[in-house]
Amino acid sequence: MKWINHVFIAGAVTAVYDVRLVPPTIIGATAPDWMEWVLKFVGRPVKHRTVTHYLSVWVIAWVGALFLFPDGLVGTLVTAFCWGGVTHILTDAMTVSGVPLSPYSDRRFHLFGGRFRTGEPVEYGISACVVFVCVGLMNLMPSGSWAPFFYDWAGYYESGVIDGYEWRVNRFRIF
Repeated sequence: MKWINHVFIAGAVTAVYDVRLVPPTIIGATAPDWMEWVLKFVGRPVKHRTVTHYLSVWVIAWVGALFLFPDGLVGTLVTAFCWGGVTHILTDAMTVSGVPLSPYSDRRFHLFGGRFRTGEPVEYGISACVVFVCVGLMNLMPSGSWAPFFYDWAGYYESGVIDGYEWRVNRFRIF
C-alpha cells in the first residue's frame, strides 16, 4: 500500500479510540518502510517487505507494550507506535506480495487472498471505507467524549457557549 493509505487507515482507526494517539500511530504506520531506509543508511540494506515487515514481531511488540507499560505517557506512545506498525503490516497483507509471518517462516501472510496491487484504485477505496466507518463510529460516541476536529455547533448554541450568528455561520461545517 501507499503511505497515504497507511496513514489514513491507522489514523482513522486510532482516532475512534483516542485522537491524541493519532501522531505516534501514524509514525508507527510508516515505520516498517522508513526503518528499511535507516538500515540502509547504517550499512545493513534489506529488501522491501522482509525484516521490518514480520507480522509476528509487530504483534508481539504491540501486545508486549500493552503489558509492559500499562500506565504512563511513554507506554501509551510506545503502544500507539506499535499499533501503527501492526496496521501497516495488516494493510500490506492485502497485496499480492503479502508480508512474512515470522523470521522463521518462508511463507507469506495474505488478507483477502492477496488480490490487490499497490497503487490500484481498490487500495484507495479500502482506505476511504475504513475512514468512513471510523468517522461514523466517532459520531456514535457520547457527546462528552473528546473529539477536537468534530464540533457540536448545535450543542454549543443550546448550552449558550456561542450565539445564534456563530451557529448559523458554522452549522454546516463538518470540521
